[in-house]
Amino acid sequence: MADRVHPRDDSPPQTTEFKPPPAAAPLQEEHDQAHKYPQSPTKPDAPQSEKPVSTPRGTYVIQIPKDQVYRVPPPDNAKRYERLSRRKPSRSPCCCCLCWLLALLTALFFLIGVAAAVFYFVFRPESPDYSVERLSISGFNLTSSRWVSPEFDVTVRANNPNDKIGIYYKKGSSVDVYYDSVKLATGSLPSFYQGTNNVTVFVTPLKGSAVELTSRDRTAMIGEASKGRVPFKLALRAPVKIKVGPVETWEITVKVDCDITVDNLTAAAEIRSKKCDYGVDLW
Repeated sequence: MADRVHPRDDSPPQTTEFKPPPAAAPLQEEHDQAHKYPQSPTKPDAPQSEKPVSTPRGTYVIQIPKDQVYRVPPPDNAKRYERLSRRKPSRSPCCCCLCWLLALLTALFFLIGVAAAVFYFVFRPESPDYSVERLSISGFNLTSSRWVSPEFDVTVRANNPNDKIGIYYKKGSSVDVYYDSVKLATGSLPSFYQGTNNVTVFVTPLKGSAVELTSRDRTAMIGEASKGRVPFKLALRAPVKIKVGPVETWEITVKVDCDITVDNLTAAAEIRSKKCDYGVDLW
């Protein structure tokens, strides 16, 4: 094996006329390294194609490891995240108006309920009671003519059972008597004030003029009178004002509807049966 001879370090430097540029020094070092440490031959790089390789288009799914998912915003977005998290959600004006309206209605109904409860427990209101005590009849001639002019004297009993509530009966009332669907006579109640714990009995005259009865109605009424059971309907409407202490309410309408059966069509008629329904119209 032949020995490799290296030049001595103390040999005088050789001068040459040609000085390589500084950029060639790395190439020289690589060449020296190649002589000192020989390496296995490497494969030459494959020639690059002149045309660039096109990347296929499509949808890609990128999976990020769980430990790399941010649990808190990055430092550069921390201030923005804090500002957005503190921002209150904005409400539209319509939503605010609706909320105020619902709150106002709730408070109003609550106050009305409280006032009604206080009124009930303080005054203990009770409904008035109405009944027909007597019905006197005249003016019926069912055999000679189909036209009749009946007259009724109706005795009405009104009871006010309240201890602290009075009733004013105003003008504009009406009392009507019907046979089936035919109005026979009409009248009105007197105007008066009914005090507390008071029972008032008054007679109301009712008159009818030239009331036409069909032959069927006349025949039916004659047959019912012979049997002693002639049915009538009485409808009473009276505008009243309720007086509670020094305060008077608005006008309300008292409604009384009675089904009355009498034994005959004379002044001495007696009531065989009666049934009255009572109600009010507040407005």
